[in-house]
Amino acid sequence: MSFVENIKESYNELVHKTSWPTRKELGQSAVIVLIASIILALIVFGMDWCFEKIMLFVYGLPESFNELFN
Repeated sequence: MSFVENIKESYNELVHKTSWPTRKELGQSAVIVLIASIILALIVFGMDWCFEKIMLFVYGLPESFNELFN
């Protein structure tokens, strides 16, 4: 199969055989992804905050590392 033939078949499949979401479906999917991303970011933030507090407790480090240099 030649390169040009491959491009033509790919274009034909993309235009005629692919089902594209409607604008409404796309908007709904985008909102779902946005909400899931925010929830995941909050979970990671909470885990990071807890881990920081645990490490500060375990090692007895000051709350701010700036205190070390003053």
